[in-house]
Amino acid sequence: DTVTLASLQAGEPLSGYLEVKPMVFAGVFPKEGNDFQRLREAMERLKLNDAALVYEPEHSPALGYGFRCGLLGMLHLEIVKERLKREFSLELVVTVPSVAYRVCKRDRETITIKSPLELPDPSNYDSIEEPWVKADIVTPIEHVGGVMGLVQDRRGIYKNTEYLSEQRAILHYEIPLAMVIVDFYDKLKSVTSGYASLNYEFIEYRAA
Repeated sequence: DTVTLASLQAGEPLSGYLEVKPMVFAGVFPKEGNDFQRLREAMERLKLNDAALVYEPEHSPALGYGFRCGLLGMLHLEIVKERLKREFSLELVVTVPSVAYRVCKRDRETITIKSPLELPDPSNYDSIEEPWVKADIVTPIEHVGGVMGLVQDRRGIYKNTEYLSEQRAILHYEIPLAMVIVDFYDKLKSVTSGYASLNYEFIEYRAA
């Protein structure tokens, strides 16, 4: 609903809530194959109070039947894993997280793929695009050099630096989401002795 003043009316109502689009994808499989039905029921119950969770059935030759889950980020993945483990007593195998890529096919159609298995034959597409994020890293000033080296190794594009005080700075970067979601946060903590913090948000898809 949009609340407005009679004397100063809004020109149009607010657009309302938008459906959240997942940015990180991971396969979730039961450690024991005969627990698949329990996992299905657990996912259905989780979905009731986690609107951002998206999932679809997936079959792996090595891991059997499970689900391909769409999540907001690594923290969301950890929460889902912990809830499945604690609330439903499930032992899980979770694949390495990946991001969704956009494939521009030769017939002008654009498809979104969440797994390398979904990639069309190279003769059928013109380009692939990957998601980029705007990353803000807060760090003590003595660790700025180490942070810059880490982000540049991950294909980050430096934008600017803001100084919060004589001791702390914020480094602003643009970086591929795929470079952030696996072990970037652990490496960031390592090069800053645990003092840095990271925030990122999606900006756009760019040619990969």
